[in-house]
Amino acid sequence: MSVKLLAIETASEACSAAVWVDGGIIEQYQLAPRRHNELILPMCEQALSQAQLSLRALDAIAFGCGPGAFTGVRIAASVAQGIALAHDLPVAPVSTLANLAFQAEVRPEQLILPAIDARMNEIYWAIYKKNSALQLEQVAAEKVQSPHTVITQPAAIACGLGSGWQTYEKVLAAATHASTINKTALPRAAATAQLAQQKYCRQELVEAHQALPVYLRNQVVDKKS
Repeated sequence: MSVKLLAIETASEACSAAVWVDGGIIEQYQLAPRRHNELILPMCEQALSQAQLSLRALDAIAFGCGPGAFTGVRIAASVAQGIALAHDLPVAPVSTLANLAFQAEVRPEQLILPAIDARMNEIYWAIYKKNSALQLEQVAAEKVQSPHTVITQPAAIACGLGSGWQTYEKVLAAATHASTINKTALPRAAATAQLAQQKYCRQELVEAHQALPVYLRNQVVDKKS
């Protein structure tokens, strides 16, 4: 299926935009704490220019809907909604935890535990696996809780990713027996675009007003974004 997507990801200290065009990806990426609002629109313009596309040529827009930094998630949702409304485009909200899990290099059916430092001595986490077609499947729902209460036994985790592992590596490693850990992995628009393309093919898109952030907790404490 021929699909053209613009993806936005600003839920962490990394800021990125990517264009998916018929299986190819062009990405603008930068580690830029607290500069997301300044950088994301120019990044979108640069990615579209490199792909030789206009916003009018897009089939949909995707964004990292969280969980993650409150301000960053809100920026991504606002930009995606604005573009979608202006150009009558459907939207693909993509989980930042799914984004991290998608980056894991694992064999089919091996378990992946992405974890993002949520501050307040908590993490955002979930469990995923990739099927035989290397498509992501959710095994355990997204949660926010103390890393000391994350228990995955008897199933061992093949790969752990994200800032939660950087902050709580010993605790999570003891609970999960993860064989591979990538503490520096951050959500990227390239992964958002690939997951959004799969959503597009499954017709799992929403209208602009339904493209909402996912925070997982009522009491929000922002982290650097």
